[in-house]
Amino acid sequence: MKIEIEKVRKARVEILPLIDIVFLLLVFFIYAMLSMAVHRALPVTLPKSTTADIDKNARLSITVKSDGSVYLDLDKEPVPIESLAERLNGTAMSANDPAVLLFADRNLSYQYLFKVLDQIRTAGLTRISLQAEADE
Repeated sequence: MKIEIEKVRKARVEILPLIDIVFLLLVFFIYAMLSMAVHRALPVTLPKSTTADIDKNARLSITVKSDGSVYLDLDKEPVPIESLAERLNGTAMSANDPAVLLFADRNLSYQYLFKVLDQIRTAGLTRISLQAEADE
């Protein structure tokens, strides 16, 4: 009677499942990064709108809080509204057709919002996108 002895095979690492997992992780991190990159402003309570749309090409964000303090991009220091046009002038000249994302608190007065809009237009920026939360 002949006894068959099994040969010990070397362990192999399968590459195809590894490649699938790497691509899934890559897609996950790309989507996570894109969802975080859109909102480049300080936290404020935005008004709600059923037709809210986000302009993903805008490079500059301005946040106006309910107390009237104006923040440029993610600056920690508020910008006085009188000098907002001066601060934006350099940005308007350096970019090619720049766009502005305006995050204004829902409790902000209508008149103050127009003061901020006037300062933005004085700086030469005409592509202004008012941001809102999507309403169900």
